[in-house]
Amino acid sequence: MSETNSAVDVAAPHRYTAAMAADIEARWQDFWDAHGTYEAPNPTGDLADDPELAAKPKKFIMDMFPYPSGAGLHVGHPLGYIATDVFARHQRMTGHNVLHTLGFDAFGLPAEQYAVQTGTHPRASTEANMVNMKSQLRRLGLGHDKRRSFATIEADYYKWTQWIFLQIFNSWYDTEADRARPIADLVAQFENGERPTPDGRDWSALSAAERADVLGGYRLAYASDAPVNWSPGLGTVLANEEVTADGRSERGNFPVFKAKLRQWNMRITAYADRLLNDLDGLDWPEAIKLQQRNWIGRSEGARVDFPVDGAGDITVFTTRQDTLFGATYMVLAPEHDLVERIIPAAWPEGTHPVWTGGHASPAEAVTAYRKQAAAKSDVERQAEAKDKTGVFTGAYATNPVSGEKVPVFIADYVLMGYGTGAIMAVPAHDARDFAFARAFELPMRCVVEPSDDRGTDASTWEDAFASYDAKLVNSASDEISLDGLGVVEAKAKITEWLRAKGLGEGTVNFRLRDWLFSRQRYWGEPFPIVYDEDGIAHPLPESMLPLELPEVDDYSPRTFDPEDADTQPETPLSRNADWVNVTLDLGDGNGPKKYRRETNTMPNWAGSCWYELRYLDPNNDRQLVDPAIEQYWMGPREGQPTGGVDLYVGGAEHAVLHLLYARFWSKVLHDLGHVSSAEPFHKLYNQGMIQAFVYRDSRGIAVPAAEVEERDGAFYHQGEKVSRVLGKMGKSLKNAVTPDEICAEYGADTLRLYEMAMGPLDVSRPWDTRAVVGQYRLLQRLWRNIVDEETGEVTVVDAEPDEDTLRALHKAIDGVGQDMAGMRFNTAIAKVTEVNNHLTKVGGPLSRSVAERLVLLVAPLAPHIAEELWRRLGHTESVVHQDFPVADPAYVVDETVTCVVQIKGKVRARLEISPSISDAELEALALADPAVVAALDGAGIRKVIVRAPKLVNIVPA
Repeated sequence: MSETNSAVDVAAPHRYTAAMAADIEARWQDFWDAHGTYEAPNPTGDLADDPELAAKPKKFIMDMFPYPSGAGLHVGHPLGYIATDVFARHQRMTGHNVLHTLGFDAFGLPAEQYAVQTGTHPRASTEANMVNMKSQLRRLGLGHDKRRSFATIEADYYKWTQWIFLQIFNSWYDTEADRARPIADLVAQFENGERPTPDGRDWSALSAAERADVLGGYRLAYASDAPVNWSPGLGTVLANEEVTADGRSERGNFPVFKAKLRQWNMRITAYADRLLNDLDGLDWPEAIKLQQRNWIGRSEGARVDFPVDGAGDITVFTTRQDTLFGATYMVLAPEHDLVERIIPAAWPEGTHPVWTGGHASPAEAVTAYRKQAAAKSDVERQAEAKDKTGVFTGAYATNPVSGEKVPVFIADYVLMGYGTGAIMAVPAHDARDFAFARAFELPMRCVVEPSDDRGTDASTWEDAFASYDAKLVNSASDEISLDGLGVVEAKAKITEWLRAKGLGEGTVNFRLRDWLFSRQRYWGEPFPIVYDEDGIAHPLPESMLPLELPEVDDYSPRTFDPEDADTQPETPLSRNADWVNVTLDLGDGNGPKKYRRETNTMPNWAGSCWYELRYLDPNNDRQLVDPAIEQYWMGPREGQPTGGVDLYVGGAEHAVLHLLYARFWSKVLHDLGHVSSAEPFHKLYNQGMIQAFVYRDSRGIAVPAAEVEERDGAFYHQGEKVSRVLGKMGKSLKNAVTPDEICAEYGADTLRLYEMAMGPLDVSRPWDTRAVVGQYRLLQRLWRNIVDEETGEVTVVDAEPDEDTLRALHKAIDGVGQDMAGMRFNTAIAKVTEVNNHLTKVGGPLSRSVAERLVLLVAPLAPHIAEELWRRLGHTESVVHQDFPVADPAYVVDETVTCVVQIKGKVRARLEISPSISDAELEALALADPAVVAALDGAGIRKVIVRAPKLVNIVPA
């Protein structure tokens, strides 16, 4: 038992204690559930026919989707949930129709990995985890509309996830209209000849497989053979965004390799410009916007074709087309498709020995190098390694401006994930190309005049020279000269020349790659796709949705050595032959046919790409969302030109994962006319993290934080000295504190207050259980100011409060209201504490009007005690929908303020004056003050600077 729950607590029968808090909180949670207190009404038609709803502004408030972990919640998890709850409660009390609820993002690897280890079905463990998490969240008193809650693993939900996938599959991006359109529109263009086929044949002359291939090049969801991030340790491929900076899986920290597999992709790159441009209209933290801009990575430059004899062109994208005359070799990514087509049977005569890597033939060299490169992550490949690696392909390309033959290498510092997977190397003016050229004894040509004294003979340089503010040199041929031009002028001239010659064109490139959408796992949404005997993909008709997961005996993908890049995946679904091989009538006029189901599943991000829409209309089994309901809650409006959720709160770690993916899906659905909002989340707020001290013994192993003792500034566990660092809170670090513990010791309202009072919401802060008692005492004083601890009777009176109390109260109302609206909950609590302390100090029974407004003031922060006190004050309606107090301006403004009078910068007098005093009146008072007169001692005055009501500055003559 803590010091706060001592015999003193027990002695007063109606004292606010943890036991009383538990009783109050349980009763009011039951009341809210029974009465649907937090249920937000939807419009049932035209708002004009519902004047009560039309008169209320709406507010849609969301938390980022939680995953129901088996470990349950620690006190760090509810930080954002409590904050949105406080904000939502304040919005309700200021007249808003508030939609606030919470569901569960329940597909994903953790449950599946647990299933692999224990044999427990992922659904069973996930549902058990959800039951526990719901219980923990309910205990916190969160005001969620529970009718709207769901989990992504419910078939009624993922039916629509599959439906959205089919909308994306059956769409293409019309660059002229700058939006997605149904694939049927594209087929019509091919059929009527408006759009030619790639080889010029009539559409009717193409086979079904050829048509499918053509359409696959346009579809927003498509399957392709491409280099992917392969994680043998997880048995699945990963999107670029799921690979950490050190080239390992975000989940599980397994090595990630490059492999070539056939996978489903989302053509998110088609939306790159819109994803970039629409950031400007969003109310998001600038740091998140910057991360998205950098990830999208827009750059302007030129596409240039370098012919290779007998093998077509190597196409490069460059932002420095002005340096084309300096390109002395080329580099392809090891995975580039062109590599096999350009390598000759033998090394060309005179091939430099350094270029071959000691191999007998180009094919042997390329094969060996590719295997070496596949074992590295993209980050490792792009690191500024001291030793540059690569191998000559045996092929030469032609520099289109000089006609010079340049050797073509493969090297791991070039990636398929950016540009075209090929570069023109200008070693004199690029640091990585310079290092590679030195390592392989390749020529360098200076084409940008150095600003220092190094001269133009690049072979003598110690490093590359890069500049955007210099003149071009050594850049002339019989057809074009760039000599003497600046970089900008040279870029424009060479780009136009390339276009005119059919050798290239100005273009825009993006760092963003298409979204890899396949996972070789069991616990995810099945793809609503089947393949016919010719391997052509067919969408399932909507009548066959949802396609549910089958039962399987083995949840694990084929497991491999996590360090073995040569392994291949085998999915759990592929082993269920009865489910995979089916005879179906797809309603396309072809009757029943044999098909093979897709055996990959969707990634765990799929369900969270659209869940905000399901909150709006959770029981709709006829359409994704009712248009009128979507328009009401999320449609564009003044200040929100692209629509979206009014407030979305969550961690900053999803900047280029969930947030980017959800924006993409929202835009596709908008283009196709399914929703009015082009963006999912208008305002984003990133809460900080609650941290905790981690204690480690001499072996570096974490020890239980609760068992550590502090003695003379040092820390000991079982007599052994341990180290202490501030870090994350978690079960593995043995420093987790559960909300259940704090609720049992102090009550949920105390936990809510403490988490909100710890500091600004967007800043990380350390947890200190010992400090929780401060908020507990605040609630005890609040209770004591209204309820007699001996009798349990309310002690308020109907007398009018004194003026000092009115001023303290109305200043608190004004300040707390502003802080609530601005999500400055820590300062709001400080103001509540200040006014409550004032009332405690004044003593005596509180005026009823003061007590009621005090309860309303605290209601968003500590709803259980507020409900109890509101009921004891004689009210029968819940405090949740009462009006938030409004401050009287007459009491908010101080009666007097202190004005400082300075002479030559020194304070000579302080005047107590009215806040509304004019400059002229204040100047006259200051000059007449005896202390000012004495200080001037008859000296003349050159200038008087007045800043009413706080400052007068006198400058003597």
